[in-house]
Amino acid sequence: MSSSFTESQIEDLKRTVISLEGKNERLAEALKAARNELVSMREKVGQVLKPPAQIGVFLQSFEDVREAEVALGGRLMRLSVAPEVDLLGLAPGESVRVNEQMIVADRLPTLRTGQLGAVVELVGADRALLQIDGQSSRLFLLGGALRHGGVKPGDSLLVDTRSGIALERITRSDVEQLLTPEIPNVTYKDIGGLGEQITKVRDAVELPFVHPDLYRDYGLRAPKGILLYGPPGCGKTLIAKAVAHSLARAKGRAQPYFLSVKGPELLNKFVGETERHIRSIFARARTLAKRDVPVVIFFDEMEAMFRTRGTGISSDVETMIVPQMLAEMDGVETLDNVIIIGASNREDMIDPALLRPGRLDVRIRIERPDRSGAREIFSKYLTTSVPLSNETLAQYGSADDAVARMTDTLIEHMYTDSPTTALFKLILATGVTRTIFVSDLISGAMIAAIVERAKKFAVKDTLRGKAGLTLEHLELAFNEEMNETMDLAATTTPQEWARITGMRGDDVVSVTALRDVEGPFHV
Repeated sequence: MSSSFTESQIEDLKRTVISLEGKNERLAEALKAARNELVSMREKVGQVLKPPAQIGVFLQSFEDVREAEVALGGRLMRLSVAPEVDLLGLAPGESVRVNEQMIVADRLPTLRTGQLGAVVELVGADRALLQIDGQSSRLFLLGGALRHGGVKPGDSLLVDTRSGIALERITRSDVEQLLTPEIPNVTYKDIGGLGEQITKVRDAVELPFVHPDLYRDYGLRAPKGILLYGPPGCGKTLIAKAVAHSLARAKGRAQPYFLSVKGPELLNKFVGETERHIRSIFARARTLAKRDVPVVIFFDEMEAMFRTRGTGISSDVETMIVPQMLAEMDGVETLDNVIIIGASNREDMIDPALLRPGRLDVRIRIERPDRSGAREIFSKYLTTSVPLSNETLAQYGSADDAVARMTDTLIEHMYTDSPTTALFKLILATGVTRTIFVSDLISGAMIAAIVERAKKFAVKDTLRGKAGLTLEHLELAFNEEMNETMDLAATTTPQEWARITGMRGDDVVSVTALRDVEGPFHV
């Protein structure tokens, strides 16, 4: 029996075969996609059902047995390490993942959160004594980059208290700005009108540092600190800077350190923060002094922070701050190369415990400059290097003579007590009336301000085509300075005004101006 297909039937069969082949390919692709999706779902289910891993902190390795000591949940454990983990690359303080079999399976980034601790003391190369939250000190292991040096007392470190390891050094701007050591370039030659006071300061500070053998032979000790007190603007800060500079030069060193701390900068409303700042300052001073470099800690406006205990109005914060300062000062007793200098224009407000012998036991009053002192101060700012007008040079003959004559003219008027230089009438608590003249308010800062104003006036006239400094510029500058002083009395209370001028505020009952604020002071 034979069969035959027509051409049309053959074509139909071919089309059917092609269709079936296409369906078969699509079915195979669908099965492949389903299989891949099933595999993916199995992986996801496996991830979901995977036992939880624990995060620990790596402490040290034992390469011979490929084990690691890990702080895990507050416990110290010695665990095996998976082959794919680089055991030699792990650093103390790094986080690691511990799987359900208690095997170190992976390394993780270091913890970025924790508590802050203040370094009290370094113990060896890899440990540090830290204080946390003002509580008792605790010994921590240094981890990571902290082991490479750079950690010093007073630094703030991020610590993991459960593992007992310090992880990172944290820069706290509020503390660092107080601790940045300044390299002063001020010398005693830069200070005018304070020759007697500078001699006292040098005798009290430099002799023990420069001649320690002689002091030991005579059974003398170096003073822990000195207090510079007196009216504002008279050179207390400059003297403190010059002390640091002179100490370094006297002992042949090139880098003295001057830690300048303004009283209000230390105050902090949070309990314990001010005391922490004080500890940090003295810790930094101890560290710097170990390099055999003189360190001067300068506390400006001491009365703002270390006032007599029990005198607070809203709070008695000084009852905690003053004892902390006393404790730190007593701790400096056996420390070489450190001197504490305090400055205040209200020494009567400082706690007496700070001023007793053995602490700020040298007290030097910085007086307002007299005529010769004022002339010396003028010579620091008004020199022959300042361009003088042709009229001035023609009038006086030479630059040296012109500067000297202009200075003498201004000083003569400033220090002549007359109705033209009378500024205020004070009524004191005793009922006594006192007249304040220009000479009663002269300071080095005021003289510097007068010369600076005069130079600015000369610059403006130079731009207008009239070059050079003249006596008229100095007169105009003097008038503006005095008028601002008069205006100050009209906008402050008698107590505030008295404090600014260096008098005791409680002694002044009233202040009355004796001339108009805009009135001229003819020189």
